[in-house]
Amino acid sequence: MIVADLTRTLTAVLSVIVVIIVSRRFIRILEKAIEGAISNKTLLNILGLKMIEASIAFLPAAFFMAVLMVVGRMYRDQEMSAIFSAGGGAGSIYRSVFIMAFPLAVIATGLSMYVGPWAETLTKEMMFEDEKSADIRGIAAGRFSEYQHGDLVFYVEQIGDDDKMQQVFVQHRKAGQTAIIGSETGRFDNLEGGLYLILERGRRVLGKPGEANYTIEEFAEYAVRLEERNRALVLDLEAIPTKELWRTKAPSELAELHRRLSIPTGIVFLALLAVPLAQISPRGGVYGNMFVAFLIYFSYGNLTRINHSWLVKEKIPLWFGGIWVDLVLSILAIALLVRLYSWRYVLIKFQEKVKL
Repeated sequence: MIVADLTRTLTAVLSVIVVIIVSRRFIRILEKAIEGAISNKTLLNILGLKMIEASIAFLPAAFFMAVLMVVGRMYRDQEMSAIFSAGGGAGSIYRSVFIMAFPLAVIATGLSMYVGPWAETLTKEMMFEDEKSADIRGIAAGRFSEYQHGDLVFYVEQIGDDDKMQQVFVQHRKAGQTAIIGSETGRFDNLEGGLYLILERGRRVLGKPGEANYTIEEFAEYAVRLEERNRALVLDLEAIPTKELWRTKAPSELAELHRRLSIPTGIVFLALLAVPLAQISPRGGVYGNMFVAFLIYFSYGNLTRINHSWLVKEKIPLWFGGIWVDLVLSILAIALLVRLYSWRYVLIKFQEKVKL
């Protein structure tokens, strides 16, 4: 029953968070699409990839809120009183919560270690490839197109289904001279030196405006370089494969590895904290402790970022950077349990579990 409620609530909460976060982050990418730097097809693909990345990053927060809402509702509806009357306690609730938390943490490990970097890499590659062809995306048949700040102007009479252009007119200014080129067909090609306009079967007239000295030549194939592409694709830390992070000694890359590991551990330790935090008074409503929970998660997020910064700057050892934030959550969870059940009850239950 609790697992089913958690699943439904987690799905709803995660969907809302992802939509809000992706909508805000997607504005910057949408601006590039409006400018023509990204195609519409790539835009939709990036939207899907960003939703995957956001789902992975905010899975601990969504599960934390789901546990708070489900267990809080059980307190409000007096279901917890019935469980306590039947001999159950915090252990019964924890058992039900962690039936879902542990498998979810295992799935989150795979997502954060492999799916997240894959999605980020694919996003960067698609944006890089689209930016390479941004200059030619706005070309349409029957319209003059201007590029390179007016130094290159061409007109295409017709564009076939295979993107091959028919009856191409080109005006190309370079080094004080102007070339007028007309060809039967043309196409774009990304060659080693950059992006080229390849013209076939045409005539080229080259000269300096105002002078009578012109060169006229016919050609079977002529190439005009639109833009030199000498930059390489640079991936962010989030896109580096996990297997490479395991072998590195760079502080920034080790900090990124810790960040990925913090997603599954965050699910477990936030769930540990959420159960005692969800206790509310009968008149408190489902969201009685939601404000306190928000402050706790906000603090947890800040501590995680501080931990990442300290690891990058090598202010703390790697082993300590991997445990101290989760240790703080554990201590806080124990303090809440003691506040809820008293030291004696918690100690007795712990001794019973140890004996078992």
